[in-house]
Amino acid sequence: MAKSFSVDVVSPDARMWHGDATFLVAKTPEGEIGIMADHEPLMGALVTSAVTVEGTDGSTTVIAVHGGFIQVLNNMVTLLTDRAQITEGGREAAVEAAAVLAAEEAAANGDDAES
Repeated sequence: MAKSFSVDVVSPDARMWHGDATFLVAKTPEGEIGIMADHEPLMGALVTSAVTVEGTDGSTTVIAVHGGFIQVLNNMVTLLTDRAQITEGGREAAVEAAAVLAAEEAAANGDDAES
């Protein structure tokens, strides 16, 4: 059995999701990064995209995040984001949900989401 690590998705207000994982894929400005247990410490930026978490029970959770940060430390991954949405339907559905989050944020700020 693969070694596991803990995953938390948090916003400034609350913990939005928690689970144990064997593998996680997130997107940074430099590209995608895969995380497994015992990964070296890491701190980086997240871009608006889908984060895929393979659970210890064999399930896959896909989380649309609106940017933020990722921290990996002592077999714990923390995703800090202002907005996130747990999605069903796989990675493509999460990417679409992330785009909706970005468009909603732009509209709330009075920005043109298409620029």
